Amino acid sequence: MRIIFLGTPDFSVPSLDAIAKAGHEVMAVVTMPDKPAGRGMQLQQSAVKKYAVENNIKVLQPVKLKDPEFIAELQALNADLQVVIAFRMLPQIVWQMPKFGTLNLHASLLPDYRGAAPINWAIINGETKTGVSTFFLKHEIDTGDVLLTKSVEITPSMNAGELHDLLMKIGAETVVKSLELIENGNILGTPQGNDNNKMAPKIFKENCLINWDNNAENIYNLIRGLSPYPAAFTHFDNKILKVFEAKTEVLNHQVPIGKFTSDNKTFLKVTCKNGFIHILQIQLEGKKRMKVDEFLRGNKV
Repeated sequence: MRIIFLGTPDFSVPSLDAIAKAGHEVMAVVTMPDKPAGRGMQLQQSAVKKYAVENNIKVLQPVKLKDPEFIAELQALNADLQVVIAFRMLPQIVWQMPKFGTLNLHASLLPDYRGAAPINWAIINGETKTGVSTFFLKHEIDTGDVLLTKSVEITPSMNAGELHDLLMKIGAETVVKSLELIENGNILGTPQGNDNNKMAPKIFKENCLINWDNNAENIYNLIRGLSPYPAAFTHFDNKILKVFEAKTEVLNHQVPIGKFTSDNKTFLKVTCKNGFIHILQIQLEGKKRMKVDEFLRGNKV
């Protein structure tokens, strides 16, 4: 099939690569404009653009998705299908354009965890299973008819980065299988339910602050659900202390909530509602990320 691919980050690239290797013709990729980043504020290309340039695929980088020139360029390409993964919200004129419509890959088992951060919220909420879904876009976000799903286990120690990489891999496989169905004329998805769905809104800084009044399991899930990015945090010596890795110790105690305790050599733990959170890997504001024993060599508790 003739396909236009819309995406930006690393998560999108394996699916784009799988589509091309499956023999489909990628007419163009649509991705975010280059942005200045780093100390030198040099313009940085998106992961999708880098792949496209390396593989001689046409690149479109519209600032506005309703721009008449961009719309005309899409129409001229005359694609059979568009595939969108980790991109912006598309206007109706764009997602309705191809004859087979626009297929989206979402990192959850829809209808649960619609929204911008499904990987993070699944772990934060203590889920033991998640997956990916392919569905056809319609006006309301993440609500279109589901074509395929693939589930995976969330292990007790898995963090958001590890789950991201797992879903990125199985997502690519699921996209290619979905394209096979569409190519063979199976384009009828299954309507999603709408009752009591868990949501996955965008993560803001206030979502990342650790509340030590919570129980150990909830805090542990928050830490791994936000690791490695954007990272859960607390405060230490009036500075932000990001926590990337931890373990729990559940027991009754009389220690004040939120109290830091350490031997200043090997361990650092903080009191929570029903025990302690042992901090294993951290980053103090202005410093590099490090293991707790390294941190304790330069910081006394």
